[in-house]
Amino acid sequence: MQSDLNINGMIDAARATAENASLKPPDRNSSLREVAEQFEAIFLNEFIKQSRKAKLAEDILGSSAQDTYQEMMDRELSSQLSGRVNLGIAEALVRQLGPGKAD
Repeated sequence: MQSDLNINGMIDAARATAENASLKPPDRNSSLREVAEQFEAIFLNEFIKQSRKAKLAEDILGSSAQDTYQEMMDRELSSQLSGRVNLGIAEALVRQLGPGKAD
């Protein structure tokens, strides 16, 4: 009986949240911020990729599979870093392209 009340309460809360979320207009500034952070991640990925090219010696145990894995890991690292490290690229893009910009 108690679990039925808990489940019904959770369902009602989920419905109320969904209704409130659907009434809000899409936020253009948050979309712009998300895209700006993705651009910053691409910038970081290129930075990491170029840094890896500047190795001092050849890897005798390296393979194409290791290179592919390294690229995937670098891509994920750059997206994680763009959310945590403030380089200022995303903020500059949002300021320049945001809704407050005079045309």
